[in-house]
Amino acid sequence: MEGTDFSTKDKKPFSIVIVNYKTPEITKICLDLLHQYAIDTGIPVWVVDNYSADESTTYLRELDWINLIERSTPEKEFGHIAHGKALDMALERIDTDYVFLLHTDTFIFDKNVFSMMLNKCISNPNVVAVGCVEQLNRGTARTLWRFSSRLLKHHFRRMKLSMGLRSREPKPYREVYLKSFCTLWNCKLIKQLGMNFLMDDRVPGYTLQDRMTELGYVVERLSPRKIFNYLDHIQSGTVAAAGGYETTHRRTIMYNNILQRLTNEKSKSQTPKARNE
Repeated sequence: MEGTDFSTKDKKPFSIVIVNYKTPEITKICLDLLHQYAIDTGIPVWVVDNYSADESTTYLRELDWINLIERSTPEKEFGHIAHGKALDMALERIDTDYVFLLHTDTFIFDKNVFSMMLNKCISNPNVVAVGCVEQLNRGTARTLWRFSSRLLKHHFRRMKLSMGLRSREPKPYREVYLKSFCTLWNCKLIKQLGMNFLMDDRVPGYTLQDRMTELGYVVERLSPRKIFNYLDHIQSGTVAAAGGYETTHRRTIMYNNILQRLTNEKSKSQTPKARNE
């Protein structure tokens, strides 16, 4: 189904939802990469501005090809709570059967990712969501090291607790929840069951995923190697862009390096090639 022409269909199969909060540079890159695709296919792109009140809000107001929702949040909210409320606000408005959730630090270079993931749902109506449980492609060696170290730490803490020693609660050593930097959900089914993305104080989508699997629906997990053939993602890039980390934090450094690379690549692509005299 890769390369499907959605422009010929009256009702579009899916919408794209993005939440913006004070990330002007990466929001612009994210939307620039989606612009022509949205124009060519007519796929609805919804952007919820989470009361940024900065240049990113001004930029979004100038775009005539997106559906902009400006959310007013006068009260203090934790980041993931605000994000979940923004997603549910968009969920109320979209009328497609499926929805792709993207972060502003997700850069789609190959638009076939939409057809690839959508086909997972269409080929199996029992699939409620498609995505990846990792936020970056660490490669085989780093993935094995991360898994083994988390496994050892988990059982070490359990052993200490069983011996009556003080220890932190053991964390799960295996990732099970889809990360929303690029996730496809069957929103028609979500609405039919009276559910939404923010169902409690957990990360949006986590409780929804638990409820859906309890009802017998399937969550399709893509490997990092598969999904990162189509896109780039800056781990916690939205937090780094909004100044959530110190300037020396490794994620801030990673964010700045990737942003510089993307900016350089964009400027090169826009530079006219010299004519042969």
